[in-house]
Amino acid sequence: QVQLVESGGGLVQPGGSLRLSCVVSGSILRINAMGWYRQAPGKERELVADITNGGSTNYADSVKGRFTISRDNAKNAVYLQMNSLKPEDTAVYYCNTNYWYQRGDARDAWGQGTRVTVSS
Repeated sequence: QVQLVESGGGLVQPGGSLRLSCVVSGSILRINAMGWYRQAPGKERELVADITNGGSTNYADSVKGRFTISRDNAKNAVYLQMNSLKPEDTAVYYCNTNYWYQRGDARDAWGQGTRVTVSS
């Protein structure tokens, strides 16, 4: 089985920063991409940022210029540096990975989420 463990969430004031971490473990042949999603109560889950195995990144318009996604392939980890946080960034943030379980078998896995609250 594969598990993703997120950490780094918490309470921060507007304009502050947080760094989220996600570590993947389990039966993985190769990770293809990793990303961060978020979901606020009453809203749909949305993509925040993702990163490919080649290092290409993609960001939601709402976080461009404020958030930075990175990965450490040796550690099977992905990070999300969040700066200039706004109250509208408040949500549960979920780590996601697309990976090869074995040849011809690509799968997705999700973490259980870490809560980020931006409030004064």
